[in-house]
Parts: sequence; C-alpha cells; structure tokens
Amino acid sequence: MEPMTASHADTDARADLMSYLDFHVEAGVDAALDERPHDRFAEAEAATLAPAPRTEPAPRRESPPREPPPREPLPQRDPAPGEDAPLEFRRELPSRDPPPREPPRTYGNAAGAKPGEAADDARARAAQMTTLAELEALLRGFEGCGLRFTAKNLVFADGNPQARVMFVGEAPGADEDRIGKPFMGRSGQLLDRMMAAIGLDRSSAYISNVVPWRPPGNRNPTPQEISICRPFVERQIELADPDILVCLGAPATQTLTGTKDGILKARGRFYPYRLGDGREIRALATLHPAYLLRQPVQKRLAWRDFRMLKAALDGSAAGR
Repeated sequence: MEPMTASHADTDARADLMSYLDFHVEAGVDAALDERPHDRFAEAEAATLAPAPRTEPAPRRESPPREPPPREPLPQRDPAPGEDAPLEFRRELPSRDPPPREPPRTYGNAAGAKPGEAADDARARAAQMTTLAELEALLRGFEGCGLRFTAKNLVFADGNPQARVMFVGEAPGADEDRIGKPFMGRSGQLLDRMMAAIGLDRSSAYISNVVPWRPPGNRNPTPQEISICRPFVERQIELADPDILVCLGAPATQTLTGTKDGILKARGRFYPYRLGDGREIRALATLHPAYLLRQPVQKRLAWRDFRMLKAALDGSAAGR
C-alpha cells in the first residue's frame, strides 16, 4: 500500500471541504454572515431578562466655597390649629430608579403578533386593494410575516395578468428570491417547456405563489406563514380573474382547494374555486416542476394533466 503523503492529505481535505460547501449550497445557504451561528431569539430574550448595567457616579470635583446669594424671606402665615409650621424650602432628592432599557428589536410586527391577528389584518387590508399594482405595493410594506425580513426580494408575479390561465406554486426558491420573479430556476425552465408543449408561454399565462417570500434554506412554509399570506394570493386571483387556475404541487392545491389528499391522489382533477364575487372557476391540481426534476418518471402524469388543461382552455374558448 502506498504510504499517505502530505499532498494526499491536502487533496482529501480539499475534497471534504468542497463536499461540505456543496451540501450547504444544496440546502439553500447562499451567504456567510459570520464565522459561527447566532440564536437571535435567545439574544433578544437575554437582553430582556438581563439587569440594567449599573453606572458609577462621576467623581465630584471640589470647588472653593462660595457665599450663598441672599434669599428673600418667604411669606409667613400663622399655622392652623393642629397644623405643623410650614417649611422654608423643600429639596427634591434625585431618583434612584434605573434608566429605562430600550426594548429588543424584533421582526417588525411579525414577532409580536398573536396567531391569527396577522392573518386577520392581511385579509382586511387585501380586501381593500382594487388593482394588482395596489396589492403588490401593499405586500412590499407588509410586516405581518417574518419571511419578509429574511428574503432578499418580494416575488409577486410574472407573466400576463390578463391571461386566461393562472399558475400558482408554493413559495420562491433561491433563484426567484435573487431575481424577484417566480419560477426562474431549473423548475421554471421546466415549467416553460411544459407550457410550450400546449401552446402557452409567459405572455399567455400568469404565474404566482401562495407565499411571496422565500423561506430560509428553501424550507417549507409553516402553516402560520401560509395562513398569513393566503388572503393576498386569494385577492390576487380575484383581481387577475382567470378562467382556469392551475395549482402546482400539494401546498398550493391544499391551500386553494381545501383538499387533504396528497398530490398524487389529487392531481388530474378539477376542483371548484369560488371567487370573492361569488363566481366559480375551475382549479386543476398537478405536480410541481421541482418534484418532476426529482422524479422524472412522473412527467408522464404531468403531461396528462397539461393535456387536460389544453382541452379545458380550448373548450372554454369555444364556448365564448
């Protein structure tokens, strides 16, 4: 056996380091903020519980004695029966209470909001928007969801809002977060090819997500994050007013249709979707392009779903 040399050890160490970096890139890590991790929630809690620092009084400087200025005599009055004689003057002692501490900084209104409060606020504010531009501006200033503070960009929509079909995914990824538009990475390229197969492109389709901000590390959005963002995507669908809604993946399908079925059971079916004005459109459930990249054999199922979509679009066009 050839003995281990220093060059071999360096090569192995470099390979291990590259594997370690590849692992973090695949996990969604795209920026190094410090040499070690920080628990910001624990730091905020420690700042709240820690006692205020005690400040030592500054040394007093001795000054030569000065003659006090003459004081005018205070008006005297006879004390009432049972009343002590009034004092000439009263000296107020300085307060010994510690100075007030600045409250720890939090993620806007998101950290202090109780469960359900942010969702109710989102629903009330989204209902007041009358255009997609107003809705996008509202989302840019909305602080009720903590994802807004960890994402680089708001990912609102792409494509033609006047299109007859609207695709809704789950949440942005790293590429979408960097560019600010949905389905910009490998899954977006696959979605473009799937649309092209039935004669669609981004000029004839409208594309969005249930959650408009990227979750850290590409993790799944939590149920609370989805409930906060749901009123916005529902209002977005109402304002876009498509003929057919396409739910890409299980989270979008379950959020918008209410079904509890997994995507392999739910796909290939049309569900009724009721708009805010009472009108009902159809929502088609299908597989997410990111899932198809991991499971290429399932592309045959997605192709069946897209053929159903094309037939539905041709049928609705013929009925007009």
